[in-house]
Amino acid sequence: MRINDKIVLTDEEIGDDHISTSDFTPIRDDAFDKSDEEKISIIQEHVKEIMLTLGLDLTDDSLRGTPKRIAKSYVNELFYGLNPKNKPKASTFDNKYNYSEMLVEKDITLYSTCEHHFLPIVGKAHIAYISSGNVIGLSKMNRIVEYYAKRPQVQERLTKQIVKELQEALGTDDVACVIDAKHLCVNSRGIKDVNSSTVTSEFGGKFKYDSNTKDEFLKYIQLDTSFNGI
Repeated sequence: MRINDKIVLTDEEIGDDHISTSDFTPIRDDAFDKSDEEKISIIQEHVKEIMLTLGLDLTDDSLRGTPKRIAKSYVNELFYGLNPKNKPKASTFDNKYNYSEMLVEKDITLYSTCEHHFLPIVGKAHIAYISSGNVIGLSKMNRIVEYYAKRPQVQERLTKQIVKELQEALGTDDVACVIDAKHLCVNSRGIKDVNSSTVTSEFGGKFKYDSNTKDEFLKYIQLDTSFNGI
């Protein structure tokens, strides 16, 4: 259907398809008017109603605390990346040692949540950049991945958000990200294909326009860098 000269898909037309409507996570202007404690209280009551509707006995010792546990995990863990106050400070430093080659941080463990079914996304992120004068702490790269992953997500958007954040922090377009992840909305429901995974990529600057740079990065992330006992 068309609204204000814009074609808008109905819920029936979208169905179970995975679509991304924007590079930005769709958050309302009043998203942070309520405190975390208020959100936990409200979500707890809604989860309780869902469980009761499903016919579960919430007087059982095993289930009695589940609504609050779910509410706390939503606000404090699974979706803490929605709140800008939790955004990691991407401190950068002068590249005093004049390292001019590619830096790659690979196999970053990633846990996110599909925004279409609220089921887990589990995978690995591989990111790289070429310094234009600044460098960033290695752990900060992992924290940026985690921050944007901890919200209802679409993998394509997540990949782009990571690249954009690093580009802004480092002051360079020369940033790349590849994510390989399993979506439990595909693996455990619907088609129930337990073997399939989804790969997305975003390349900026030299990674996008220089095929040798892109190929070098892709070769690096294929290296077996596992260490026994680590």
